[in-house]
Amino acid sequence: MKRPNLAGKLTHPFIILTGLSGSGKSQAIRALEDLGYFCVDNLPTTLIPTLAKLTLRGGDIEKVAIVVDVREGNFLSSFPKIYRQVRKIRGLKAMLIFLDASNSTLVRRFSETRRPHPLARGRSASEGIRDERARMAAIRDMADEIVDTSDMTVHELRQFFMGLSRDRTRARLVVTILSFGFKHGVPLDADLIFDVRCLPNPHFVPALRRRTGRDRAVVRFIEKDGSTREFIERLESYLQFVLPHYISEGKSYLTVAIGCTGGRHRSVMIAERVRRALSSVAGAQIRVRHRDIGTS
Repeated sequence: MKRPNLAGKLTHPFIILTGLSGSGKSQAIRALEDLGYFCVDNLPTTLIPTLAKLTLRGGDIEKVAIVVDVREGNFLSSFPKIYRQVRKIRGLKAMLIFLDASNSTLVRRFSETRRPHPLARGRSASEGIRDERARMAAIRDMADEIVDTSDMTVHELRQFFMGLSRDRTRARLVVTILSFGFKHGVPLDADLIFDVRCLPNPHFVPALRRRTGRDRAVVRFIEKDGSTREFIERLESYLQFVLPHYISEGKSYLTVAIGCTGGRHRSVMIAERVRRALSSVAGAQIRVRHRDIGTS
């Protein structure tokens, strides 16, 4: 599928998303929201110029993305004239993106979600899709860009819109390295869990028992074992490999949980080491949290 080249155009601070029902507008607006856009879904058409003018005043609303479609009764008749007005607002950079998809794809999506087509009350989804496509033809012709989502999954559509922006201030993947003790329970919010109870345990060394994995003496004790060093290298290598894939997928948060028995020694030391190793991964913000370090 040939995808439109929008890379140089999403500096526009006012984006209007429209298109056929079921074409992915909800996923697209969420992606733009993650890029820092002030987003409004199903805004009444008559309010579009008012919101457009507000963006020129600065303040908290600097860039806007809205969704408008056939859910509003007057949309089809009023939008063309209103959009032409918006394009004439001095100092505003407006852009109209139309999301499209094949009839068979839209029928399948409505069947999977079991939602009725907005124009097919008492009729089949196929009839509603054909009716909407005919009514939306004039607005489609007005679009600055047309995006065919037929062959895109929800994740691909999100990734596509996330990749359109040249704004590198977009939200990064926030990675939480969480140490914990298995005897206090497995973290429910963990995406990845690694068990380090196979490593030498400082708890059985009286001089180290009351210390933590942040203390140099504990670090030296754990590191002196050759298998520990190999374990750390393999874990760091794995995480350095997978993090860019989570970033390209558009994931916003990732929790990497590292557990030992009590959450005081081994898991803390490994978490700190992993944090340093991942600090150079582009597009990721790394933080560490020790859940059970103070629990006896």
